Amino acid sequence: MNTSTSDMPPKVQIDLITEDQAGQRIDNYLLTRLKGAPRTFVYRILRKGEVRVNKGRIKPEYRLQAGDNVRIPPVRLPEPNEPVLVGQGILQALESNIVYEDKGLIVVNKPAGLAVHGGSGLNFGVIEAMRQLRPDCPQLELVHRLDRDTSGCLMIAKKRSMLRHLHAALRGDGVRKRYLALVRGHWPATTKRVHAPLQKNNLRSGERMVEVNPEGKESLTEFSVVKRFGDFATLVEARPITGRTHQIRVHARHAGHPIAGDPKYGDDDFSQQIREMGGKRLFLHAASLTTELPDGTRLEIAAEPGRMWDETLRKLDHA
Repeated sequence: MNTSTSDMPPKVQIDLITEDQAGQRIDNYLLTRLKGAPRTFVYRILRKGEVRVNKGRIKPEYRLQAGDNVRIPPVRLPEPNEPVLVGQGILQALESNIVYEDKGLIVVNKPAGLAVHGGSGLNFGVIEAMRQLRPDCPQLELVHRLDRDTSGCLMIAKKRSMLRHLHAALRGDGVRKRYLALVRGHWPATTKRVHAPLQKNNLRSGERMVEVNPEGKESLTEFSVVKRFGDFATLVEARPITGRTHQIRVHARHAGHPIAGDPKYGDDDFSQQIREMGGKRLFLHAASLTTELPDGTRLEIAAEPGRMWDETLRKLDHA
């Protein structure tokens, strides 16, 4: 098998099926032939007709015959010394969480608890997993980041031109992000903006903390009440005007209403009560984003926070 090296672009390949190879299903042939490519990727290129037998589309159950010509699209496979990091369960979960995809961009509904990239003791994150899922997209890059424990809309560029376009949009006001957060107590309707400068501090343990500090960078978050659960908790919408690390989490605490399940900036008693209702996560979710694509198309994406979130809010409703 010819796997393409990292410095050579992958090419279309044509396999001639021998007598020994005949009789097996095309999907099983490809899973063996494209070692390291995720199962989800193999079925996707079959479904889209990128794999052809004798120039025609085929279904996964097609059985190969001697003399068949199999067209295999360009695929960047791992080198023999390059470990396959991400298990099929996580890959399938991410594939099913893709809420938008075109030729230049993927938006995934990132699960809570999954880092956006590897490092600091983590073997992999979303970007490494997506590179395994899309071996035909060698230029995949994160457009922005989400905290590991935050869920929701995460943009991944498939092309450098898209990455540059979205970075420019992020520097201006060209990407509008809307978050949902469950916070402690009765958030007053009059608290619509938290304007407090933020400064990063690295603790001796190596942990990064952010605090409100007059010498920090200007930071602004707009908040609005979505739903109240008596005086115990409030579901709020947060729109970060600036994009500082941990901004919404620190601004919520600064306003006196820390986010449920926040191990760094939260209220342990409040978080424990939410956990006892089954809410075992940080209750911060990137619910939607709006931007303009390079061709002028307006993109509006929304992502649901998931069953655990919904069930916890339902229990709060009946508490």
